[in-house]
Amino acid sequence: MTQPRPERRVLLVDDEEPARRLLVEYFRAHPRWQVIGQAKNGLEAVKLTREHEPDLLLLDVQMPKLDGFEVLGLIPPEVAVVFTTAFDEYAVRAFEVHAVDYLLKPFSAERFEQALARAEARVGAQRPVAAPVLAQAARAPDQYLERLVIRDGAELLIIPAVAIDYVRGQDDYVEVFHDARSSLTTQTLQHLEASLAPSQFVRVHRSYLLNVDRVARIEPWGQGSKMAVLKDGRTVPVSRSGEARLRAVLGV
Repeated sequence: MTQPRPERRVLLVDDEEPARRLLVEYFRAHPRWQVIGQAKNGLEAVKLTREHEPDLLLLDVQMPKLDGFEVLGLIPPEVAVVFTTAFDEYAVRAFEVHAVDYLLKPFSAERFEQALARAEARVGAQRPVAAPVLAQAARAPDQYLERLVIRDGAELLIIPAVAIDYVRGQDDYVEVFHDARSSLTTQTLQHLEASLAPSQFVRVHRSYLLNVDRVARIEPWGQGSKMAVLKDGRTVPVSRSGEARLRAVLGV
């Protein structure tokens, strides 16, 4: 009997070779799916996704270089994703609430079949939740981002949180000022504020999030307004409520 021709393309992403081998074996029972590549870290996953345009990623969450959430934010939204994860119950509940398919390690062939069936129904559809929103929901309340990953043309920027000077919100994206330059990313200021440590980053204005370590002083600016003067001389507007939050964190 002739095997059906592959109609779907899948990329396997996991830093553990035994996990990738298991997935390859599971896919042998599904000739409609072609495994078009394997990636052992997040950077490889982004590169291979761009080169081979898979329909589906089986994506590990905890990986070196880029984690699964960071990969999710750098690939086209129509690529279906099934997370494979050893995360705790808190994170798994977040996946369930946001309707993201996941496989909790170790998983059986039967559980794999269920996830694949759900992924089949979602191939080509826009992802229902943005990567930063999902990442925020999957973190414990006391965990915050240690870095941002931003695509700047063909370049991937990995920006440590401590290197961020301030962030300016602009409609449906934000401009991140860091390392004597700025970079744009399609996140909202609200989600970025919730993802960065509140002891380090303060919403000082409706359009600005400020790293408190960069503040040299607060000065009057116009009638009834204030501005934060940074240690390098740049200035950031500060609202009345933003000043109260900033002074509370600075202890002044």
